[in-house]
Amino acid sequence: MTRVPVHFRINGAAVAAQVAPDLTLADFLRGEQRLKGTHIGCEEGVCGSCTVMADGETLRSCLTLATQMDGADITTVEGFDDPAGERLRKAFSEYFAAQCGFCTAGMMAVAREFLADTSVADHRDEAAIRSRLDAVVCRCTGYQAIVAAVRAAAGAE
Repeated sequence: MTRVPVHFRINGAAVAAQVAPDLTLADFLRGEQRLKGTHIGCEEGVCGSCTVMADGETLRSCLTLATQMDGADITTVEGFDDPAGERLRKAFSEYFAAQCGFCTAGMMAVAREFLADTSVADHRDEAAIRSRLDAVVCRCTGYQAIVAAVRAAAGAE
């Protein structure tokens, strides 16, 4: 099979690889980069568990080919090691927002994008948080703890 050269920054590190043209970013991250925080759920872009950051915006890595991301700056949950990521991790832990943990990486990516969105008037607004979190499905909770964690992380800014 033909392989295609790609170059990324993944969690701050330069990565060069040869990938199959049909390899998804999710499979590349999990299989070839061993970044297991990115979960693959529905493989149809519906559940959001595979959500990662690419050039500062969220995307569904199960629907994105690795070759499409050539030159991009990719951040997975493993790379959320800055102050914003630390606030989210602390809040998710304190508010027990990660039940089984399957959706957590996607939730944290969406929450991270939400907290960085300068167009949001109040990052502690529950309706605004819930609207943004609709992008990821959690089957364990009623989202109460997740919303509380995002509100806490927003208040810590």
